[in-house]
Parts: sequence; C-alpha cells; structure tokens
Amino acid sequence: MPLRSASLALLLATVAPAPLLHAQVAEIVTSPETELPDEAPAPEAPADEASPDVAAEETSVTSTQEAAARDVGADWPYWGGDAEATRYSPLDQITRDNVGELEEVFTYRTGDLPSPEAEGRYSPETTPLKVDDQLLLCSAMNILIAIDAATGEENWRYDPGVPDAAIPYGATCRGVTLYVDPEAEEGAPCATRVIQATLDAKLVAVDVETGAPCEGFGENGTVDLWQDIGERVPGWYAVTAPPVVVNGVLVTGAQVKDGQAEDAPSGVVRGFDAVTGELAWAWDLGAPEQNRDGPPEGEVYTRGTPNMWTTATADEDLGLVYLPMGNSSVDYYGSNRSEAENEYATALVALDGATGEVAWHFQTVRHDVWDYDLGSQVTLIDYEGTPALVLPSKQGDIYILDRATGEPLTPVGELTDLPQGEIEPDYISDTQPISEWHTLRKEDLTERDMWGFTPIDQLWCRIMFRRANYQGVYTPPSSERPWIQYPGYNGGSDWGSVAVDPERGLIIANYNDIPNYNRLIPREEADERGLTPIDEAPPEGSPEGAGDPQAGSPYAIEVNAGWRNSATGMPCTDPPFGGIRAIDLATGDTVWDRPLGTARRNGPFGIPSFLPLDIGTPNNGGSVVTASGLVFIGAATDNLFRAIDIETGETVWSTVLPAGGQANPITYEVDGRQYVMIAATGHHFMETPTGDYLIAWALPE
Repeated sequence: MPLRSASLALLLATVAPAPLLHAQVAEIVTSPETELPDEAPAPEAPADEASPDVAAEETSVTSTQEAAARDVGADWPYWGGDAEATRYSPLDQITRDNVGELEEVFTYRTGDLPSPEAEGRYSPETTPLKVDDQLLLCSAMNILIAIDAATGEENWRYDPGVPDAAIPYGATCRGVTLYVDPEAEEGAPCATRVIQATLDAKLVAVDVETGAPCEGFGENGTVDLWQDIGERVPGWYAVTAPPVVVNGVLVTGAQVKDGQAEDAPSGVVRGFDAVTGELAWAWDLGAPEQNRDGPPEGEVYTRGTPNMWTTATADEDLGLVYLPMGNSSVDYYGSNRSEAENEYATALVALDGATGEVAWHFQTVRHDVWDYDLGSQVTLIDYEGTPALVLPSKQGDIYILDRATGEPLTPVGELTDLPQGEIEPDYISDTQPISEWHTLRKEDLTERDMWGFTPIDQLWCRIMFRRANYQGVYTPPSSERPWIQYPGYNGGSDWGSVAVDPERGLIIANYNDIPNYNRLIPREEADERGLTPIDEAPPEGSPEGAGDPQAGSPYAIEVNAGWRNSATGMPCTDPPFGGIRAIDLATGDTVWDRPLGTARRNGPFGIPSFLPLDIGTPNNGGSVVTASGLVFIGAATDNLFRAIDIETGETVWSTVLPAGGQANPITYEVDGRQYVMIAATGHHFMETPTGDYLIAWALPE
C-alpha cells in the first residue's frame, strides 16, 4: 500500500544532535544553505480560481504530436522520463563543475492548498511532463495545468471538481499521461491529449493546447472508473498514479484504502481505448475470463482482490504492460484469501496490452502478511543483450528479469525454515525468494541497535525490543505480543522507484531503512476500540493512528510505522533511517552508499538543530540522473534539493525548498538552456510543510 502513517516521519520532532556523531553518520553537506523557512507561506497571488470550466489564455503553443513521440532529452514526455522509465537524461549542460552556479529561474504556484476539511491530508507527489514548450501537471486535487517551460507563465488549467471527500490516505496526483491520436489531423481538437486518473476514480482527457475536455472520450472527456466496482464510498477507491498507454490502450489500476475490510472494492486493472474511452478489456484476477469484457449485468468485479496502486510500465514492441501488484484488502491476515489472490498478490504481472491476458508473473513474497506490496515502477533496460527490466521491492531486494518471459537473469535464492507463527501456521510460507544479486536490506536488528535521546528512552526501546516477537525478516504476525517487522512496509524502494544510467551502467536507488512495531488486535478488542471500516464510518473510517479494522477477519491491526518511542516520539533504532546507493549493473556490487537527509530541520523537543550532518532521514520520491554525472533528488525530510556526484556519492550542491520535496524531479531543455525542476509540495505523512510550488533552476544566461 502507499505510505499512510504519520509515524513514518521519523525525523521527527526529536532527533538529538549528540548521538548523530555515531559511526554510521556520514559526511557534511558541503554547499552553503540559505535561511530555513518555517512553513510554506500562502500564495501572494494565487492562480486563477479553480472551476469545472476551462480558463485558457491565448497562447502560442506549437503542435506536440511529434514531440510526444520523441525520446527524452529536451523533453520529459513520460512520468519516468522516457518510455523505459529510466529517469535518465542525456542533457549535460549542468555539470559537477558549474552546478554551484545554478540560479532559480521561476517559481510557479498552483494555488491548490488544503481546505479546512482537507488540512493535514495533502501529499501531492507531483512530477510534471515537459513536451515542446509546455510543462503539463496535475495538482493534489487533480487540477490539470499547463505552463510555459521557460517562464512558468500559466497557459491553461482545467479543474474537474474533485471533492475533498474523495481523498483516501492523502490528496495525491503523481502525474499525467500524454497521448497522440494517430488517426487525427494535426491541429484537430484533442489530436494530442493530456490524460489523468483522479481521486474520485475518473479518467479525464483534455486537449493539450487549450485544456478543453475531449468530447469524444467517454462522456464529455470523462470515464467513470467506479462502474462495476460496487457501492460508491468516497475515499475507499481512488487513483493517484498516471495511467500508461500500450499501443493505443490506456491501462490503469486503482488504490483501495488498505486494512478496511475483506469485502472491499476490486483490484481490477482495466484497459480503455485512449481515443474513445471505451473498455478494451478488464483483468479481474478473481474471474479473468468471465469479466474480461466487464461483469455480467447486475454483478461487480471480484471484491477484495489485490490492486495496482502504483505506476505501470509498457513495452510497446512486446505489447506487454508490467503491473506491480499490491496485496489483498486485508494486509496482515491471509487464511481467507483465494488461490488467485495467493498467486498474484505482491507480484509483478505482465499483461498482453491488447487482450488483458496474463503473459507471465513473478512473485516477490509468498502469502504476504507484511504489506510488502510492490510500490516501484519497473525500469526497462538491456541486460547482457536481453530485453530486461529492473524490479525493486520494499524488502530491498532488486531483481532483473527477462521482460518477455519473466525469468530471472540474476541469481534468485530462497530463505528456508522461516517461522510460521501461532496465528496462521498453516498459511504462512516457510520459504521466501530473495535476490542474491543485490539487496538494500541491512542485517537483522539486535538489541544493540536500539537508540534514544537519553539513556532512559534508549533503555525503554531495549525493553520494547525484548517484549516483542522478532525472528528476523519475515517474522510472522502475532497478537499476544507485538512483533517487529524489519524492513517495515516503507522500507526498501517505494513509488519513487530507481534511476538507471545506461552509459555508466549504474542503478541509483534511494531507500528507507526503518522497522515497524505491530500487533494483531483480536476482533473483540477491536470492536471495543471502535475500529470501523470506511463504509460504516465515512468519510475516513477509524481515526488515523487508531489501527485498521480488517473487518471480516479475526484480527484488526495496529502498526507503529517507523517504530517510534511513544513517550518521546523518537525512533527506537539507530540512524541512518534512509540512504541512497549506486549499484553496478554488471555485477550487482555497491559502488557507494551514503545516508540521505540532514538533521537541519530536527533537534531535541522539535527545535531545529540547523546541523548539516547527514544522518539519513526517511525519504519518499525518486531521482533523475544526467549524462554529465549528476543525480538530482529531494525526497528527504530536510527540505533540501540536492545534486550528487554519481561517481562518488558526494553532495556537490543543495538548496532549501519552501516545502517538502517528496516528488520526483525532472530535467529538460528550452532554446539550448537546461533546466532542473522539482515540485515542493510537502507530504503530511512525512511531516514536511505543505506547499504548491513548482521551482525551476538553470545556469545563468
């Protein structure tokens, strides 16, 4: 599932400066920093009032039909940069030698900030596309916007009117998709269209040049994804990731709010005609043949099945689309799951883009009761002459698979004789696959890894460690005692995925290294605590942090994500809590590894220390790699946007953002000038300031 617990923001109100001088703490950020902003200020001049109508300025926007099809370079036409999702750019104007001269060119503000009803529920995670002279993006609440890529001036906006009630864990729109109609005449309305999927579960298509809805797509530019899902419960079924196109078929999954009930909306993945919006096929893993063209009249897609909440990748030459699948609707109890759920949960599934039929699948966890769903978009590469893909996981394992067959191209081993616990001993698997090529996972925790601001709270964490059930990775869930899950469900790689430098043969992976401290709650206790699913207590279900009801199973679940000391709010394990690593594609060896994120926003009792020590904070978001050997990344909770030397891992430039940088950056070119950009919009789960900024930097003209 997506990041969803406020306790994941390990950095934390109270990270102490003195213990940061631990041997694990690495170098100091070398570049000077500007003044630390307190909070993201309100817009001085908000953009035009959002409304369901198009507010389009007269602007000269050249045709993007050819531009949309060309490879990344001057443009950034796909969410992952290119069709292969490498997040690599061949641009090389900005180098290690001149990156210190970067200057802010413009800041654009969307005007999309939380209403009182949505306060504390914004996590936009926005990455724009750049095609021709325009940047194309969606805001947290799905306002579609086009701005001039060189000046930041707004060209048009379209607001589909998504209500606050539709927000699931957070208001998120990671990006949009561009599609060129091969049959349309150049310049015709919607010959090139911008498509997004929304929090209230709709596909929306608008013209790239005006923002006007594409009348021939669905009903006046909108397709209702709630169709055949069942009872409409706002916030339970939403889409936060951009759809992907494979040979004219628009493929999308959805995010089903986890932990609510076994009888939850379906995880069906559907393909739609990218021009008309008509259903091309549906992959309902519970009834794949029966529901291929939609369920029979009066029926719905199979309830409670694993969903794909993250971003897919398409290989149009093979005609396949690769789906990183989540787990079933009840995350931490599995005995009631079907054979199909057990087969496809927490697996990468390759579908035929024309028919929706399964070509192959590769499962990373058997009988997943740890919420280790696949959150990362896969990256397509050439591996020793074979068309391949890179598959990161939350456990930290990185696999390289043949993208035509799903066969591993790098060694895959087995963990054996794993504990099966007392709750579901006949269900929990005693074996699990692991990557023997590379893993981001660290050694098992010991009592010596417990940490605290003072000896007293360190001792308390040691006591918590001794009280818990912990038998290493894949420790089974327990009820009488809490259990430690390490890595936690936000460990390893998540939705920001990895970047691949094909010229240097390197994978750049930022990751989290944080545990969870969990307990299964017997149903009687859960009822006494009032843990209620979202359909019985709208609009959000049980209060955040109270636990997830898992209605229909014998247990609810209580998760201390990031395992923080309840008395101090501090993490119970040693820093670093997150890092970034370069991996040799040829060998799987680590080239360098360093903590990602400084202590500048953190200190005792919530007072910022302003210390530039790289302690390694939790992070969400990914990176971009350039031909000149720079890695640009935000992601960490210190509100810094930084450039890292890809050869050494050294930070060579950084700047302070006005809000959290939990988003994937991009780089592009206009009139021979290279820009680098990130959305500084914050993330309430990571406890970074909310904002509505899109900021671009370039070298002086």
